[in-house]
Formats: sequence, C-alpha cells, structure tokens
Amino acid sequence: MSGPLICVIEDEDAIATAVAARLRGEGFAVEVATDGPAGVALCERLLPDLVVLDLLLPGLDGLEVCRRIQRSRPVPVLMLTALDAETDVLVGLGVGADDYMTKPFSMRELVARIRALLRRVERRPPAGETLRVGALELDQAGRRVHVGGAEVALTPTEFELLTVLASRPGTVHTREQLLAEVWGWRDGSGTRTVDSHVRGLRRKLGPQWLRTVQGVGYALEVAS
Repeated sequence: MSGPLICVIEDEDAIATAVAARLRGEGFAVEVATDGPAGVALCERLLPDLVVLDLLLPGLDGLEVCRRIQRSRPVPVLMLTALDAETDVLVGLGVGADDYMTKPFSMRELVARIRALLRRVERRPPAGETLRVGALELDQAGRRVHVGGAEVALTPTEFELLTVLASRPGTVHTREQLLAEVWGWRDGSGTRTVDSHVRGLRRKLGPQWLRTVQGVGYALEVAS
C-alpha cells in the first residue's frame, strides 16, 4: 500500500527529481508538476495529503498557487524558497503555507518536516469535543473555528496553534513551547515561524485575541 500522497511543485528539474526520489524512498507516493498552473491542476485532481511548493514558479508564483489550492480544502503546504528575506517568508506563511525551508536544504530535514506536518494533521481529539473561550469556538472533530458564530478558515497549522493556546487560555506559552507542541521541533529554532503564524491568527480572528508577552511568547485572551 502506498503511503501519503505528496505533490511536489518545483520548476528546477534537479531539485524536483531529487525530492521526488527521496520521498518515494521514504515510502511516500509522489507526483510532480513543474509550473504554477500545472501544480494547481494536479492538486485539484489528486487531492494530495501534502504539497511541497516552490515560491518562484513560472505561470503562477508559489503564493498564488498556495492561495488557489487552499480554497477548497486546507491541505498542508511546505514552501521552498531561495529567498531568505523575512518579508518573503511572512507572505508565504500568510497565504496558507504551514512551514518553509530555504534552499539549499537537507533532504533529511525535509523528510522530518513533512512527517511532522502529516502528524499534526492526523492528530484527532475525542469526537464531539469543542473548546470554547468567550466567543471563540473550536470544533475539534470537524476542525472548524467560529468567532461570534461566524466561521473562520484556518490552515492546519493555524488550527493546531490555536488549539494549544485555547486549551490553556490566559497562560503564556513560550515560543519554544509552541515550537515543540505544534511543530515538534525540540531545538528551539524557528521562532520566526511561530511569530508568523500568530500574525496570521490575529489577522483572521482579530488582534484582541492574542496577547504578546515581550521576549517570552503568547497567550490567548478571553475576548467578547
């Protein structure tokens, strides 16, 4: 039986071939597209479990591809970028990417990131459990979020991050704690990723829900 299906959308043949070969060797089923429109069509046809997506693509750039493939279903997206500017990373995470890696990257780390993303999506709490914090409701079984009765669309990682914060409202979570609980990273690297996803939650939920404790981390506040 094939493992989870991963779509790799990458226009550099050497990288696409190497990534696909490594992932197949790790037991994943892999399909490849080499430009933006083909990548969107591939994801719409196959409904993959995860997408590895290059930022710089012909036809449609990675940001637009990410927006389009997230419209119908919240598939996890790991974005690859040759750019290391903070703005590019934040924009990528802001349009629905769950994680990112900067080229050149380690194949071993890529596989580890992919497995961590898939584990987060597979985690399911007891059926019917709903977290409520003021006007905020998290339907754990259906993985849906409502604020004041209005549904808010979140990426898989945003949902996991909000669940951790909502499970202990008012408690300050350090960035390192959030990296360990949500991303599964134990070395403390990647705090910028936490900050980027918190910005995304603020934009979608409203700024009043998330309190920053300077130099420490974040807490979910009870807002009306």
